[in-house]
This record gives sequence, structure tokens and C-alpha cells, in this order.
Amino acid sequence: MNGYRLIRETCHALPTRVGSIGGLLLLFLLAGAAAGCATVNPGQTGVLWRASSGTQSKTYGEGLHTLAPWNDMYVYDLRSMSRDELLDVIAVNGLGIKLDTSVRYHLSPGEVVALQQEIGPHYYKTIIEPVLRSEARRVLGRYTPEEIYSTKRDLIEREIREGLRAKIEGKHITLEAVLIRNVELPPTIRQAIDQKLAAEQEVLKMKYEIEVAKKVAEQRRIEAQGIADYNQTVAASLSPPMLEYERIQELNRLAASTNTKTVVIGPGAGGTPVLLSTPAASSSR
Repeated sequence: MNGYRLIRETCHALPTRVGSIGGLLLLFLLAGAAAGCATVNPGQTGVLWRASSGTQSKTYGEGLHTLAPWNDMYVYDLRSMSRDELLDVIAVNGLGIKLDTSVRYHLSPGEVVALQQEIGPHYYKTIIEPVLRSEARRVLGRYTPEEIYSTKRDLIEREIREGLRAKIEGKHITLEAVLIRNVELPPTIRQAIDQKLAAEQEVLKMKYEIEVAKKVAEQRRIEAQGIADYNQTVAASLSPPMLEYERIQELNRLAASTNTKTVVIGPGAGGTPVLLSTPAASSSR
């Protein structure tokens, strides 16, 4: 537009009646000198605005494009972009909290011309930033500082993201993510939350140890019950006739042995046998 202003000033400086060919030639030379160019870098696209017909429906790709001094080229980045925001919010108990957040987004390539016509190049400050702050205050106003700080951060991120996505739908901007990088609490509140979380972890550890001890005790009880059941079964099978039968069988095996021995049986059927082995030297005599 500076070139356009330069041409206008030059035209006013010319005589009122410019009818000569030299005057027209001078006018065209000045216009050519004032002409400029616009550069579209990789990952960008350009939208041309003409003074005569407004925003053009055609977009311009990467490269160097010449412009008349009275026209403008608006260059938009089509790659994924990220902006960091420090948000001041209030928890459900009225405590003020600061959030370090990041917003990732990109423009829809086929809708850049519509974005230029409806919103303009300052779309982030016009659309994304105010809606992000509003959604953050709305969502975090339902949670306690402890939930925001530790237990429900993923849920809060998802709710802010979905709320922001719904509000900017149809604005030619695609939201990728809303991330909470850090939560700043007053030192006393943060210390109290850390102590509570540490205590909860200790309780969980104790519960785990108790459960392990119970399982070990149950395993030992089952093993002991198995041994007791086995002993009871064996004891029930050891009747006097069975014991006498086993004694006779053992005596028969001893009598059939090739070793020289003497078997002495006590009085009565239940007498305990005493085995006296004869020394090898005695048999040699």
C-alpha cells in the first residue's frame, strides 16, 4: 500500500491537465517502480487481495510472486502450530490457580480463503485465545485444587479440548491438542497435597503387604490341612490286623534273607521281634 500512496502523491503533484504522452509515460514508470513482490515459504499459502476486486478465490503456492503496489498478499502457515498460554483460573473452592498450557492446531488448507474473508490473519487472538480462556475457567471451576494438580489432569485436558473444538467448529481451524504442562499452586497448598498423596501411597503399600501376608498364611494353612488329612487317612488304615499282617510279611522277608541271623519273638502275637545278626567269624568255625 505504500507504493499506492506514493503514486497518489505523485499524481497530485502533476499539473492539473495531464494530457501529454510524456506525463502518462511518467505515471506508468512511477507505477512500475513502486511495484513489489511477496514470498510464500515452504508449508505456507498466499491469499491475494486486489484493490479492484477484493479477495481472490485462488491461493498461491510456494515461491516469489509479483504484486502491484495497490494489492496485498496475505501469507498463512499450513503446518502444525503451537502456542503457549498462561491461564489464570479459579478452582471450585475459590482458590486461584495458574496453568501453563500449550495449544496445537493447524489451518484447513482448502478453507484459507474463507478464513481470510471471515476472520483474517489474526485468527488466533480473535478466536482461539479467548475461547481457550473461557473454556479453561468453565472446566476448572468444577474441580478441587488436588484434582487439578494430580488426580484428574488428563480428564481436565480432554474436557477443555472438546469444549474448545466445539466452539471453533466451522471457523476453518483444526484443533489438535490442549496440554497442561504445569499447575502452579500456593506453596502451602501444594505441600499439603503432596503430603496427602504420600500418605495415600503409604496406605496402599500397607494394604498390599497385608494382602500378601494373608495369601501366604492361606497357602500355609492349606498345606497344613493337606498334611493333617494325609496323616488322618494313614492312621485310619493302620488297624491291628493290618499291623499284624505287615509284621508277619516283614518276618517272612527276614527269614528268606541269605544273611545269617537269629529272630527272637516276644511272648504273644504282638511280641516285638529282635534281630541278632551272627558275626561272620562265628560261622567260619
